[in-house]
Amino acid sequence: MRIADFGRVLAAPYATMLLADLGAEVVKLERPDGGDETRSWGPPWSDGEATYFLAVNRNKTSRVLDLGTTEGRSAAQELVAGCDVVVQNFRTGTMERFGLGYEQLAAARPDLIYCSVTGFGPHAGADLPGYDLVLQAVGGLMSVTGAPGAEPTKVGVALVDVVTGLHAALGILAALRHRDRTGQGQHVEVNLLSSLLSALTNQASAYLATGEVPQAMGNRHPSIAPYEVLRAADRPIAVAAANDRLFERLVTRLGRDELANDPRFAGNTDRVAHRDELVAELESVLLTQTADHWFTELSAAGVPCGPINDISQAFALAERLGLAPVVETPSGSPGASPVRTVAHPVTLSATPATYHCAPPRLGGPA
Repeated sequence: MRIADFGRVLAAPYATMLLADLGAEVVKLERPDGGDETRSWGPPWSDGEATYFLAVNRNKTSRVLDLGTTEGRSAAQELVAGCDVVVQNFRTGTMERFGLGYEQLAAARPDLIYCSVTGFGPHAGADLPGYDLVLQAVGGLMSVTGAPGAEPTKVGVALVDVVTGLHAALGILAALRHRDRTGQGQHVEVNLLSSLLSALTNQASAYLATGEVPQAMGNRHPSIAPYEVLRAADRPIAVAAANDRLFERLVTRLGRDELANDPRFAGNTDRVAHRDELVAELESVLLTQTADHWFTELSAAGVPCGPINDISQAFALAERLGLAPVVETPSGSPGASPVRTVAHPVTLSATPATYHCAPPRLGGPA
């Protein structure tokens, strides 16, 4: 499968990188004045490359085209003629001005799969630029993130872009399956706002089913207790005793068996109603030992929990668990070190992900 990738920044490039890892040939089309914006989004840098760009562009080649010129548009159309999939995240109408819109290309290539990634869809929101921070704000995510009464808080990564990229990859795979059966291509459309609303899952369902608007609760869960961050002697630990059986295991390992029979904590609904009292009882024991001590003790009892790791500690944990979270791809630049990136998250027994080249230099290979 060959993909013409007109995507920039994160959502579209993430989708095409996932597909490239699984065997697709991806040609990244970039503008001549610096290419993808994320090439300049540093610090941090690695061998002169912005680490942001490196995150989502491995296993691709780069080609520079100026779509504002007749020559550039002709070259793009020639390239697309040899591709199975086109991915683009320009504002609605931009690709049409270049003669590269879905209807224009599908007239000659009815088997073409064309994926458009936008911020707010192709209708009334077509002119609105889609940036993750803005989507987290207007899409409701920031309103349920952070401490109660504090400033609304964004998630620490561009989560809306990532989720949208996953949806784009899923849509492309579904369209390919349809084409395998019928020979017909189609237009796949995803947008950041719809992706975020879908990703709100239980919070969105609570509003739609009851009319009640969820609010920020810090690290607490609106429907489960204890399912939150609790204090230990040295640092916090997340505890997710999401049912009565797990709660009984938790309090037994803490040496507080009687709490399982306390009428305030007998069932999950009771525990949610008396959350503050419950936290006080649990922390009175947790504060006597370190988070790592309780991680070992509670995990041995089958209680879901874990200390609040930084990213370095998170990778170390994945390594200890045998997940091989890091891959190295050789750089084509003389003297440059191999590029370390996060491994593809899907393990396939027959067709595993492969890593054949680092993110490309502008206009060329890795």
